[in-house]
Amino acid sequence: MKIACRFFFAMTPIWASICLLLSCVGHLLAQSKPNILVIYADDLGLGDVSAYGKGKLSTPNIDKLAQGGLRFTNAYATSATCTPSRYALLTGQYPWRNPRAKILTGDAPALLDTAQKTVADLVKTQGYRTGVVGKWHLGLGDGRTDWNQPIQQNPNDLGFDYSFIMAATTDRVPTVYIENRRVLGLSAQDPLQVSYEKNFPEEPTALTHPELMSKQKWHHGHNQSVHNGIPRIGFMRGGKSALWTDETMADVFLEKAKDFVGSNQGQPFFLYFALHQPHVPRVPHPRFVGKSGMGPRGDAILELDWCVGEMVQYLQNKGLLENTLIVFSSDNGPVLNDGYYDDAVEKVGDHDPFGGLRGGKYSLFEGGAKVPFIVHWPARVRPGVSDALFCQLDLYASFAALLKLKTPPMDSQDQLAALLGKNKKGRQELVLEASGRLAYRSGAYAFIPPYKGAALLKEVNIESGALPSAQLYDLRSDPAQKNNLAGSSPKLVAKLGQAMQKAVGAQQKISGDIQLK
Repeated sequence: MKIACRFFFAMTPIWASICLLLSCVGHLLAQSKPNILVIYADDLGLGDVSAYGKGKLSTPNIDKLAQGGLRFTNAYATSATCTPSRYALLTGQYPWRNPRAKILTGDAPALLDTAQKTVADLVKTQGYRTGVVGKWHLGLGDGRTDWNQPIQQNPNDLGFDYSFIMAATTDRVPTVYIENRRVLGLSAQDPLQVSYEKNFPEEPTALTHPELMSKQKWHHGHNQSVHNGIPRIGFMRGGKSALWTDETMADVFLEKAKDFVGSNQGQPFFLYFALHQPHVPRVPHPRFVGKSGMGPRGDAILELDWCVGEMVQYLQNKGLLENTLIVFSSDNGPVLNDGYYDDAVEKVGDHDPFGGLRGGKYSLFEGGAKVPFIVHWPARVRPGVSDALFCQLDLYASFAALLKLKTPPMDSQDQLAALLGKNKKGRQELVLEASGRLAYRSGAYAFIPPYKGAALLKEVNIESGALPSAQLYDLRSDPAQKNNLAGSSPKLVAKLGQAMQKAVGAQQKISGDIQLK
């Protein structure tokens, strides 16, 4: 642009030079606000991204983002499960402050009140076009949704100009796409009905008609309606013309994400691109089947990596990559067997999805919420590695700071300097959540209060992190949390317990079985 301007000034009359100068200034002003793309994987572990050097899978496209950007080694979702983490990312509020912020059914009412501001609301005030494509799982409507009518209390009421989503997850009904307010492809002659209370008369399930499970069989929990040869959670009837095909889902979401960017490239855009891989059921496109050698879970991660590469290449082709702030992360840690017989356990081999961390999805240990986190923005972020303590919760306030907006006091912190690699420390403390229980990060220490409950979640073979006595780990020397220092450090346990109580507030109980208020 500078070269073009200088050349034009030298070759044209003064009036043309003035016009071009104004044009150049206008172009620079238009580009002063970066496009923002949040790519959010589902159940992806630290060890699943080869840039972290912990596992055996190769993810070259995600690695390329890391090599050209900032790779965080100490970043977290707020929670060890999906709905709470997504709630925090979009609202800047700790999910455990909302008693409804837990894994939702597919017909659950909207978790976010329309009066509650989201990141999308925030950036819209600065002229951004906003979109969400992919997994939603934050509830819709008032709990009595008629899927055959325009759906209210959906992303379009929460700051998003455009939405193309699934209602919940791939393992929950309804297994349909929703574009803005309507189920895509629905026929009035075959209305869609959904229930999480009881089945519809004479509708087959995985229990009554096991022969319908032609692609995957359930291990635990997923034994109700069967669609596309896969058993799901919840009951569904009708809507046959609207049902998705699992194998083409990645392609569908990718094209919708590209369409949104292509339609809005003339102004700054914010896109929340919520990928579904490698959440169960893992049913990647045939292009990827068998490519990882680790079964459907590994193949699904290769498909995810391909989606990232395709999206980045699209931005490059459009000339948008230089000024697009890309954040890549996952909603929680990994899990192998999460309800289906899909060889995830049998074929994992010496690959370590957990990246050497203890626990995983559903767990209070580090493996529950410590996730891959990469920031890529060629115009502003220098390539490197950051050990700063960062949480997805802080994207809200950090984006506000980037756009020079003020936010009211909230859980989200302005960590823009850490996000851009200017601050190497980040947060001082962080409260993490798993199934209603809380853990605490302070500096290098991880503190878990005493809790009742099973120490091992047998169905998924993951430690819950719940023990009857307090736990204290120094993550500098013990990232795998093998050495509990609580017994030998009673003063530090008391100090961290008090600090944790102060962080969560007097109304929140932090020991024993938490009863959310």
